[in-house]
Amino acid sequence: MSAAEIVTSDGASLAIYREAPSLDGPRTAAIGQFQCDSADAGAALIRAVLVQLKADGFGAVLGPMDGNTWGKHRLVVESDGRPAFLMEPSNPTHHVAAFEASGLAIVSRYVSAVRPADIPASGSAAPAGLRLRLFDAARAEAELTRIHALSLKAFATNHFYQPIALEDFLASYRPVLGAIDPELVLLADDDAGNLAAFLFALPNYVEGAKPTSVILKTYASRVKGAGSMLANEFHARAKARGFSDVIHALMHESNLSALHSDKTGGKVFRRYALWGGRL
Repeated sequence: MSAAEIVTSDGASLAIYREAPSLDGPRTAAIGQFQCDSADAGAALIRAVLVQLKADGFGAVLGPMDGNTWGKHRLVVESDGRPAFLMEPSNPTHHVAAFEASGLAIVSRYVSAVRPADIPASGSAAPAGLRLRLFDAARAEAELTRIHALSLKAFATNHFYQPIALEDFLASYRPVLGAIDPELVLLADDDAGNLAAFLFALPNYVEGAKPTSVILKTYASRVKGAGSMLANEFHARAKARGFSDVIHALMHESNLSALHSDKTGGKVFRRYALWGGRL
């Protein structure tokens, strides 16, 4: 993760990241760690930073984004009032108003959805030649190293993609290793023993020691149909473990995961946005 430059003014503060994903070509900076006491104070600081970045030779900006999409990014823009789930970003509504008044525009939208755990699995056929197994918590860093390698390939075409160093990837997961239930983190190996797909989920412990919802945080695959295979297995396991709800977390609204969620009974309860613009 690139170093950040902290900028403050009366009633607002933010961090500038000068090595950010590109917004459609030009040299792009990211604005992250955003805080403000009022929309006016926040918008004024963003506008001042945009002037500074243009003078420094940048052609575009994204925000809020702590460096890249592997870090904290986006704001909640719409909610049905459901409590925040584990690892979900949250923000006061005046942060949204600050970005709306800054001169930037929404460049990417995301959703979280919830569905009952007892909805039948999709009818997708499982691909041949794959062996499904559970995450080996005793070899957590070795497992995460393989997941990192597959993630770099699987997410390379995502909008605003930027690769993450292995150590930064491991550091982002170490704080939640204690919350991992190995029976809810699924992997699929091919005949050669190479990782073909993974699904990472964890109980929603903000509900307490015995949560009723479980979070499907991410899944990725390099084999057609493997992601659906893992998702079907995961939802069956979630039901068997007694979870009543499954949260499909933080999906780009146009991704296959969001489409799959909608087709299998997922109901959107939160929407998020990322802003950007040319300088």
